[in-house]
Amino acid sequence: MAVPWTAPRPRPLGAPVPRPIPWELLPLVVTVLLLAVPLPVPAAGGGGLGPADYASGVLVLCCLARVLRTRSRPLSRTAAVVVGAPAVAIALATVTAADPLAAVPGFVRYLQVFVLVPAAVVLLVRDARDFRAVTGALVVLALVQGAIGVHQYATGTGASYMGEDIRAVGTFGPTDVMGMATVVAYGLLASAALALRTPKGAPVPLRPAAAGAAVLLVVPLGLSFSRGAWIATAVAALAMLTLAGVRRALTVLAVAVAATVVLVGGFGVGSAMIGARLSSITQVTDAPDRSVTDRYTMWAAAESMWRGHPLTGVGLKGFPDHRDSHATIGLSSGSDTAGAGQEFLRQPLLSPHNMYLLILSEQGLIGAVAFTGSWAALLVGGVRRLLVRRGALDCGLAAVALTLWQTVDFLYADIGGPSTVLTGVVFGLAARWALAPLGEPVRAAGRVPGPATGTGVRAGERARACTAPAPAPAPGPGSGTAG
Repeated sequence: MAVPWTAPRPRPLGAPVPRPIPWELLPLVVTVLLLAVPLPVPAAGGGGLGPADYASGVLVLCCLARVLRTRSRPLSRTAAVVVGAPAVAIALATVTAADPLAAVPGFVRYLQVFVLVPAAVVLLVRDARDFRAVTGALVVLALVQGAIGVHQYATGTGASYMGEDIRAVGTFGPTDVMGMATVVAYGLLASAALALRTPKGAPVPLRPAAAGAAVLLVVPLGLSFSRGAWIATAVAALAMLTLAGVRRALTVLAVAVAATVVLVGGFGVGSAMIGARLSSITQVTDAPDRSVTDRYTMWAAAESMWRGHPLTGVGLKGFPDHRDSHATIGLSSGSDTAGAGQEFLRQPLLSPHNMYLLILSEQGLIGAVAFTGSWAALLVGGVRRLLVRRGALDCGLAAVALTLWQTVDFLYADIGGPSTVLTGVVFGLAARWALAPLGEPVRAAGRVPGPATGTGVRAGERARACTAPAPAPAPGPGSGTAG
């Protein structure tokens, strides 16, 4: 029996209609997705700029053009202080360096990652839909890089690890073994947040798809053999589950444990090596491996540099020049890298592999206070917004989890490599949520969406406009604002 066709019900006049994603957001999404492009083999100790770095420059220029076009105050005082505080410390560390000219590349890199890109994200992401577009790009990137990483492990074409070319590194290569782990962890947390707090009115398959993506990304994260990424992901995931609710947290933990048992115990996906890597986390004093010994030695060297220059540090890019005069004789000359299509390469140790100690040694107390204060403000503000249940909660969970992951991972890593640009994107998303809660994109019918000026602009009004969806106001001053 044929089912009679029913014409779609026309939308009532004046009913709210969702705002389309603006074209200004395209450079931000492209910046994220370009990290899936394979990069050329870098020289020893090198890194250089990748396509995503150039795209981030275009992103900043587009944001600047938008601010000039709208002729509006881009950030509130609070947002300017939180986002711009590191710029003062970076500039001071540059001018006080022994060779200010040599410190300029470090100044540009720090300004890109910790000031310009986060500010651009704050200004371009106007509501929950924009936020989800960016986190969705993170998930897509993570799935692509994760699939490449699993293929590398299965076919023995990954980076060298314990004498075998099995370490999953994606397209980042053996010289940036943290790149794929970072990207996969971002995607895992973003998809888990969407599964825990799926927005109302979302398509029915969205929650299982997001949950499935999070489960799948556990595999390449494990095969990255990155202890720092494991610890940071566990801490961020537990915090996110707790904020989402105890009952839901217990359910998700049970599913995660079952999936881990099946993947590792049942199929034996890297079980022996993952177990050995996990056990090595606790062997930092009894029988540490060479990487742990070198890391502790560089940590001690960074602390020694700070004691010699407590206020302003040794200057940006000064750690390599001062390393040998402050490190003990137990420090090796570098780490061996090979595999994933690259020949054997001796990678010099140019940083302490701890962002906090790197800032402390190169920028002193002034830099440490500026950076940690800014990150702490974003984390505390994000948690506070989430606890009062204002705005799109899936965006809040993702923002808090990503910020917490980054701050914990900085205990074991620092900036460097192609994936560094994503650090700026993460802090930008965190600032967008912490400085004003995100709401669903609701516009009055017949009104042309006007350009938003970013979070923190006229904070009182715009923050209220960003809360949960409400019926569209009558035409007049303030109607059509989406936050």
